[in-house]
Amino acid sequence: MKLELPKSKLKMPNIDEKSMLKVLDWTYETTINGIPGQKTIEELAADYLKHDDIETAISKMITYQTSKAGISGFVTGFGGILTMPVTIPANITSVILVQMRMIATIAYMRGYDLKSDQVQTFVYASLTGTSVADIAKKAGIIIANKMATGVIKKIPGKVLTKINQAVGFRLVTKFGTKGAVNLGKMVPIAGALIGGVVDTASTQIIAKNALKTFTSKGINIGDGTIIDIK
Repeated sequence: MKLELPKSKLKMPNIDEKSMLKVLDWTYETTINGIPGQKTIEELAADYLKHDDIETAISKMITYQTSKAGISGFVTGFGGILTMPVTIPANITSVILVQMRMIATIAYMRGYDLKSDQVQTFVYASLTGTSVADIAKKAGIIIANKMATGVIKKIPGKVLTKINQAVGFRLVTKFGTKGAVNLGKMVPIAGALIGGVVDTASTQIIAKNALKTFTSKGINIGDGTIIDIK
């Protein structure tokens, strides 16, 4: 008997910047507060720091989270995703969650306060795989007047909001042109496998970006400016 695979009915819903920001806010809150079956960021960091120094622990954590992102592209296993404020394909949601947890853990291990609005914005920005300086430049956002030392203490709240909106636009563009649209036309298994490869590659890029952003000296905007908030 010939096995016929059902045709995928997955369609990418219309997502705008506002909707994407709701997803990011939900995911960040979930990242901070934890979800059933998943360790909190503090617990996750503590596990990796039991036997290694900070940088070795971060490296091992990235390796594991990258492999998890590939699996999330194939099978969605996170509880609570159905409670999201915006309808987005579960595979995309799970990957964003894995990647955000990875970024937040990097920041936490390097001494950053995850409850800081500035840290939250830069965690969001890290998801794009590029620097905030690049995002701000293309969106026409002036972050701050850099001091002679190249160090600033704080980014105004209104500027953080504009950066968040620009990040939302970047992510809408990213997910609107990737997997969910094109892969949905393929047979489900093949589409999921390819999606897993894409998710793994993008997570590696995001990890490198997060490492460059959350430095031991402060948050690196990407143009030589450091935000000294530690």
